Parts: sequence; C-alpha cells; structure tokens
Amino acid sequence: MSRRRAGLAPALVILALLGAWELAAQWNVLADLLSIEDFLVPAPSDIARSLWEDRSLLADDAWVTLKEVVLGFGAALAVGVALAILIHLSDTARRAVYPLLVASQTVPIIVIAPILVVWFGYGILPKVLIIALICFFPITVNAYDGLRSVDPELLKVMRTLGANRMQTLRRAELPWALPFVFSGAKIAIAVAVIGAVFAEWAGADSGLGHLILVSSSELSTSLTFAAIAVLSAIAVRRRCVMGTDSPSR
Repeated sequence: MSRRRAGLAPALVILALLGAWELAAQWNVLADLLSIEDFLVPAPSDIARSLWEDRSLLADDAWVTLKEVVLGFGAALAVGVALAILIHLSDTARRAVYPLLVASQTVPIIVIAPILVVWFGYGILPKVLIIALICFFPITVNAYDGLRSVDPELLKVMRTLGANRMQTLRRAELPWALPFVFSGAKIAIAVAVIGAVFAEWAGADSGLGHLILVSSSELSTSLTFAAIAVLSAIAVRRRCVMGTDSPSR
C-alpha cells in the first residue's frame, strides 16, 4: 500500500503535465510562444497516435537498441567487476590503473563515438563498445568502493579461521561488495540508453537513436517524441529490473 501511495503523487503530476501540454498544443499556445509552426509542437495525443500507427517501425528499432544496451552493459559489468577486483588485490595495479580510470571520464563519449565508428564500421560492435565505455566507470568505482569497505571485524574473523587471500575475497569481500555493484549497475543501466543514442547518432542505419535523427530532420516531431518515449520506457524498465532501492547493510 505504501508503494502505491508513493507512486500516486508522481503519477498525478505526470497526468497534470500531460493535460496542460495537450491543451497548450491544441490551442497553439506553445507554437505561438516559440514562434514556430504548430505541427512542430505535437500534442500528447499526436504522440500516442504515432506510437500506435508506427508501432512496427518503433518495435524493430527498439529491438536493435535494446540488443546494443544489453550487450554493452553486460560487457561493462564483467570487465568492471574484474578490474575492481584487480585494483583491490594489487597495490601496483591500483597505482597504475586507477588514475587512468578517473582520467578517462574527462574525455566526452560523444567525441570518441565517431572514431570507433571509423575504426570498426557501422555494425553493432562500435555501439556495444560505446555503451560499455559509458557504463564501465560507475560499475568499477562502486565495486571497488564495496571491496574496500568490508567490515574489519569480518576480515579478522576470516584470518582467525585460517582463510587465505582468495578465500577471504570469495567468501567475505565479494558478498559484501554486491550491494555496491548493484548500485553502480543501476546508474550504468540508465546511462546505457544515452550511450546507445550517441552511438547510433555517430553512425547507424537502424535503432531508436537513428530513428530520432531521421525523423527530426524530416520534421516528423510526433514520431521523434514517440521514439523518445520508447527510449525512456526501455531505460525505466531496465532500471526497475535492477531494483528501485539501493541495497544496504
């Protein structure tokens, strides 16, 4: 019951905003305010109509984008956790790799995306790489923080029981770090969709990002908003799968 009440207020706000948007678009208030043609400001009803009429096109492109997101996120999760374990276990690796990991975030992914497309072509590989690069940092940093934050008393117990380094990692540190990994994964899965759009803008012939680029250039704003709505639904759905609340100890 508490969850239903918690979700009621945002739902009412969304409905109120959609109602105001509908009226403003139908009465050309937004078009007049922006000094543009009225067809460039679609009403929510126009977007809903496009969602239904163009459902086949949207579904095909959504499937392409979803595959890219899942593969890129999966790669980032595997490599990110592995690297977090490495820099946790090795002081040398931590001193060598961690500064580079932080510095990598100073390079905008939108700059890297065209380069990867030039190197690897217009297939799925550069899209997966771009998404993985975006997801990689929050997963790695959160996993590393989780491994560092293990209760010292728990480590003392493991040493008292005669556990070696790998046994301590497997039976104490990794289970302790799991909530932190999930926290980083929830952040990563949300930004993965953004990465997919950047990747498809850099060079693609399918996907929701490509559809947004084409429809906006053709001034088909209803279809553009419909594709954005599907992208948002994918991001929200994937994040809900990861859980809504951060696990805690």
